Amino acid sequence: MPQTVVITGASAGIGRATARLFAERGANVVLLARGTTGLEATAADVEARGGRALAVPTDVADHTQVEAAADAAEEAFGPIDVWVNNGFVSVFAPFTEIEPDEYRRVTDVTYLGFVNGTRAALHRMLPRDRGTIVQVGSALGERSVPLQSAYCGAKHAINGFTSSLRTELLHQGSEVSVTLVKMPAVNTPQFSWVLSRLPRHPQPVAPIYQPEVAARAVLHAADHPRRKQYAVGASTVATVLANKLAPALLDRYLARTGFDAQQTDDPAPATRPSNLWDPADGKDGHDYGAHGIFDDHAAARSPFTALTRHPAPLTGGLLGAALGAAVLTRTALRRRGGRCLRQKSLLSWS
Repeated sequence: MPQTVVITGASAGIGRATARLFAERGANVVLLARGTTGLEATAADVEARGGRALAVPTDVADHTQVEAAADAAEEAFGPIDVWVNNGFVSVFAPFTEIEPDEYRRVTDVTYLGFVNGTRAALHRMLPRDRGTIVQVGSALGERSVPLQSAYCGAKHAINGFTSSLRTELLHQGSEVSVTLVKMPAVNTPQFSWVLSRLPRHPQPVAPIYQPEVAARAVLHAADHPRRKQYAVGASTVATVLANKLAPALLDRYLARTGFDAQQTDDPAPATRPSNLWDPADGKDGHDYGAHGIFDDHAAARSPFTALTRHPAPLTGGLLGAALGAAVLTRTALRRRGGRCLRQKSLLSWS
């Protein structure tokens, strides 16, 4: 029997790349997002790769829409096996330049959208005592950066929510699994459509990975959900460890480098789309695809991530190497007295 998989934020980026990979397995893929143009294109991708697609325009901030989408998924394909929470919006700006309603909107979509998706999945999975929920998290859920306070806050909240839920499921002896995948910087269209008040065009901080690297990690997590969490890219592991070892030094480093590192040298366009309130790939928009505009700078593979899927000594050695990178980073920060390091720093290895 083919799997039935629901993916939020499925019209672009990681969600779209994940939908394609599940389709190659012959899965039934239910696509949730607001942008109808992107959804229709993703559905065509799924069908072309051997899966069956159902596109359901959904704003994940509205729990009634999410419940209706879950009903539509099971009416079309039967019980949901895997639910992937991935949808988000963000604002690139200093906190003092983000309006209260904008901050609430980011929180409603990026955090409560995961809560709504998880609730809808559990309503159907718990009575059957089977199913898997994959939360697409971020390294920024462990280590915040400037200019993304709303997004970082939401990703931190997802971590806390997921840990609490996981312990409740363990207490109940449930066979329903929930796991979290921490992502690095990924070349998605978000940098072309996120609401930005920066003087220059926003960009991900190197090292950057292609969406397919993230998607392969999501599939692996869905297949092996008993593990609490996964980290994609050695940079994610090293960043988390460096934050534990030298958080104050990392604060000063990011205060000096974090503004420039998240902007290209190109000035922000006078007019640019924003998907905070309405989808940029909506009825009158165009299909942005899975990739953003940074293909020339993005890695198509992460050897570290591939190797850490294998248990025992190999994984331990790689994690030790990541710890070593974090220690070296702390040492470098101290020696430089907080001075600006190169954007592609000691954390930037694959």
